[in-house]
Amino acid sequence: MNTRPVIEGSSEHAALSVTFNSDASRFVVGLDSGFAIFYSVSSQIQTARVFNAGLGLVQMMGNANYLALVGGGRSPKFPQNKVIIWDDSKSKIGLELATLTAVRGVQISKSRIAVVLQNSVRVYAFKKPPTPLARYETADNFLGLCCLTEKYLVFPGRTPGQVQVVQLATDSVSIIPAHSSNLRALQLSSDGELLATASEKGTIVRIFSTNSCAKLAERRRGSEFATIYSLRFSPSGNMLACTSDKGSLHIFDVPNPRKARPSSPAPSIGGGSSKAEATNKWGFLSNIPFGPFSDVYSFTSAPFETGEEPLLPSPAGAAERGDNTVLGTSRPMKGIVGWIDERSLAVVGAGQDARWEKFVLKEEEGRTVVVREGWKRYLGN
Repeated sequence: MNTRPVIEGSSEHAALSVTFNSDASRFVVGLDSGFAIFYSVSSQIQTARVFNAGLGLVQMMGNANYLALVGGGRSPKFPQNKVIIWDDSKSKIGLELATLTAVRGVQISKSRIAVVLQNSVRVYAFKKPPTPLARYETADNFLGLCCLTEKYLVFPGRTPGQVQVVQLATDSVSIIPAHSSNLRALQLSSDGELLATASEKGTIVRIFSTNSCAKLAERRRGSEFATIYSLRFSPSGNMLACTSDKGSLHIFDVPNPRKARPSSPAPSIGGGSSKAEATNKWGFLSNIPFGPFSDVYSFTSAPFETGEEPLLPSPAGAAERGDNTVLGTSRPMKGIVGWIDERSLAVVGAGQDARWEKFVLKEEEGRTVVVREGWKRYLGN
């Protein structure tokens, strides 16, 4: 793959949002002119639709032809309080959902639509007309945090730092006291059995079982506060990728008793910059229970490109100041992660300097390391 510096100028269009589909085989970009779907493995474009107006959020339903659209940008295509379910096979609107307040996020599955508002999550049956199924109250959720599979729905609790886990078969709700400060990121594994969380501090990532709500592991990203951009489990659930505004992609080992590891990378203590560190950075001191030296860091990491964008307010920061932030007008998404397969990842960002990067896991001197294989400004396709 060509990894030489890209010399073409930036596209006149801007990516307002980026999301991967459920298996991360594709990513969809909300544009100031419509939306486009790209293949994750190559960043080659699959489909583009021109609406001549902005989409601040686009979410795919797996590999199906349905997408959830929310207006955004300087000239939104749809009102901020409306979710459009777009049938791309027929190139027309399939369903519409209107709310009283601005939509902050949306998730769709074959049977349900979850609409995220600032202080609640509304669940509807995926049928025409959409039937309301449930409503759940949350703490302020300006980032629209929510994950949906066929088995589970997870979103912030009523108290900052807590997570609500809904088992959809029984509608039972469990509360996980995940963090002591506001949540910044949530992510379910592909089978829905594992949940990863991070708070606004960005130093610790915690992993829970959705079935029992028990904490399975705790991984340290670093000691300095950071803004977590994205969390994503590998297809097997044995690894977890994390990006932040520090510009680093971290890969953590995940204890997953349900699946055996074919070749498990050893978790490193302190970031894994040497063989000694990969075994134990602190020696006997790491055996002190609950001590500061028992933290498990990522077993490998690599820098990724955050692009050259103006420093705009984040959605959460703008909303906290009382600004009625329109999706796609605040700081562009960066560092959104998708696993192409068990040994390779794509990291994608939005904005005018919208970049796609591919990383692969390799064995070097007995250690598993992540290296960048190539990159592209994908809006130039």
